[in-house]
Amino acid sequence: VELPPKAIDEAVEKDVTPDTLYALSLLEETGICVVPASGFGQKEGRTGFRTTFLPPEDELDRAIVEFKRHHDLFCQKYT
Repeated sequence: VELPPKAIDEAVEKDVTPDTLYALSLLEETGICVVPASGFGQKEGRTGFRTTFLPPEDELDRAIVEFKRHHDLFCQKYT
């Protein structure tokens, strides 16, 4: 996941990894739970998350829209 530099600065100020900041925001805003990839020893400077994504088929489109909506709002907030 590409994050704006201000999001990374915010994570440093809060003493969390950038992917943790993103994951917590995603959970709070959408109810979608992901695990920050930094907990798995990812390469320095990489930001990401892991998830098991198993919504019922009829809810899949809505979940994808929520992921995108959150990402767009998150990036706007820190731009």
